[in-house]
Formats: sequence, structure tokens, C-alpha cells
Amino acid sequence: MKLCIPTVESAGLHGRMSGHFGNAPFFTMVDTESGACEVVANGGAVHQHGTCEAAGGMAGHAVDAVVCRGLGRRALAGLAAAGIAVYVADAEDAAAALDEFRAGRLAPMAEDAACRGGAGHAHGSDGAGGCGRGPGGH
Repeated sequence: MKLCIPTVESAGLHGRMSGHFGNAPFFTMVDTESGACEVVANGGAVHQHGTCEAAGGMAGHAVDAVVCRGLGRRALAGLAAAGIAVYVADAEDAAAALDEFRAGRLAPMAEDAACRGGAGHAHGSDGAGGCGRGPGGH
């Protein structure tokens, strides 16, 4: 299975997880069976809230699931429509998120756990802001 883990740096499995999927500067793509890893720049990282094209930054990469700290409802719906599952992780880096996924400790993201935006909504390009259940989320 191929995972996409949004990260704030291009450091492979050592890349720190981004607080929010759409604003992540990088997507760390990991094959859960082989452990092979590829880091892809997220060309859509800078965008106006509500205009994220969820699968756009992963174009050309066959992804089965996203493991993230948080993402918006529109992104969640877009990924679901593309047949891509979304799991919530509270990990510090891509390696820890991969370990949690392999151990079966991650839950699929429910629609009501997705970010709704609004006042005080943080989407820093440095990955500090976030949604969902992870650190920095609300």
C-alpha cells in the first residue's frame, strides 16, 4: 500500500508531519511493504482557504491512503471521491506515522473530525497550524 504523509521538510521518513494536509510543503510517499520513500513538493501548498485541490499535489503518484494530523472537509470529500482513505496520526514524523499505520493504531478520519475553517483558523505554511486531533489542532 502506498501512503502519502504531509511533511514540513524534505527529509524522507525523518520529515516532521505537517499540521494540515493542504498546506504541507511536502508529501512523503511511502510504500508500506518495502519501506521505499519518495518526497514530492506540494505545488498547491500556498492557496486560499477552501480552494485546496486535495489530490492535485499527489498527481502522478498512485496513493492508497493519506496519513495526516488534519485536513478540511472539502479535501476529505475530494480524497474519498478519488478512492483515497484518510487516517489521523498524532506522530512527530513520517517514520512514526508509518509505524502507527503498520501497527493498525490509526483510525479513519470521520467527516465531523475534519476542519471546518472559521475564525482563529491556523494554516501556517510552516506546518504549525492544524486541524483534527493532532498537535496544534483545534
